[in-house]
Amino acid sequence: MPVPQVRGHRGRPGRGHGVNQRLPGPDLAAIAAAASREAGGVPVGLLGDYLPAVAEAAASGRRLAAAELSGYGRSGEQAALSGVALRGLVDLFLSATWRLWRELPADTSPAAVRAAGLAVLRAADDAVAAAAEGFERALLTVARREEAERREFFDDLLSGRGGVGDLIVRGEQLGLRLAGPHQVVVAGSAAPGAALNPAGVEVDAVVADAAAPSPALVATRGGRIVAITGAADGSEADRVARALARLLAHAQPGTGPGRAQAGTGPGRVPTGTGPGRAPAGTGPEPAPPWRIVVGRPYPGPSGVVRSYEEAAEALDIAERLGLPEPVANAADLLVYQVLLRDRTAITDLVRTVLMPLGAARGGAAPLLATLEAYFARGGIAAAAARDLHLSVRAVTYRLARVRELTGRDPGLPADALTLQVAVIGARLLDWPATPLPVTG
Repeated sequence: MPVPQVRGHRGRPGRGHGVNQRLPGPDLAAIAAAASREAGGVPVGLLGDYLPAVAEAAASGRRLAAAELSGYGRSGEQAALSGVALRGLVDLFLSATWRLWRELPADTSPAAVRAAGLAVLRAADDAVAAAAEGFERALLTVARREEAERREFFDDLLSGRGGVGDLIVRGEQLGLRLAGPHQVVVAGSAAPGAALNPAGVEVDAVVADAAAPSPALVATRGGRIVAITGAADGSEADRVARALARLLAHAQPGTGPGRAQAGTGPGRVPTGTGPGRAPAGTGPEPAPPWRIVVGRPYPGPSGVVRSYEEAAEALDIAERLGLPEPVANAADLLVYQVLLRDRTAITDLVRTVLMPLGAARGGAAPLLATLEAYFARGGIAAAAARDLHLSVRAVTYRLARVRELTGRDPGLPADALTLQVAVIGARLLDWPATPLPVTG
């Protein structure tokens, strides 16, 4: 794009101090072309009318006009949208500036040279600032548009809206190959109604690094972090869960991911455990302020929805149970999901088996806590007593009261199974803190 020459630049007297206007003016087109080459081939057209304006500013001492600065801002936007680096854009303007200064007619007066130099430097500063601002404005607009498109895709995918073909195409544009198996990892705050929202850029980077080389996509939904990752080797989601646990533990000191027992994987609930499980010789661990659940892998867009719903439901169950481990797998909580799917049956079980405990001194809660600790310790009263900070005698007394009130002996396998399932159901239903729903 040819650069326009300065009108009347040759021989026009300047205003105030300036260079001698009676000498021949510089070749602005040649200067612009040389600056473009030095900047790595950045298009000459991005300079617009910069060189004529700077030459006139050197002659007159004027500031660049608002309309001129707006034009350089548009040049910055054009550079960003066409893939020109900000460094190349700045190099273009600065290279053109010093080349122009070298070619401007000289004046013998030091004061005139100083005034012209200040005018050129001020014009370069204003023009580069305007171009950089336009560049950043364009990048922000693109980022906002891409974020809106990603959020819309996320909502459509997890809500089951849109055709399969459309979702696959849109997913590929974001790096997801939805035809293959994927898993969903959901992280949420343990506090009811609280949102879990650490720095978004940091979460994106952490999840991408953990899932690599499989693709991953992260967004927030309902105050929770939702990460979708490919399941090529089956370990990506577990790596993402561990990485998120480290990130959240850093944001919440004292809540590291090391609560899961060694050898069970990230937060896997060992077989035969119940709510409130704790290592031998310690009291019950407090519930973490955040939880992460990994859904199972399924293929296709509908598989992503299934994995997400599974993980989200398991996250709710983990919170109701008060599991001490901050990370869990939805597969390990399937038995609890089965219980909740027939809410009427589990409500009847709790009412029939445990309601008599309300007649005890202090209500049902202390006896329920004793049963939880007793079952979590495999029926060892001494270990349960240590967890509850009670004497063994106190625990055995409470177990005897359970037997008297319910007619079921926690020490007998058949009765113990009924009592344990009922205790789990009570935790899921938040009983006795919440009254049991009326079943017809």
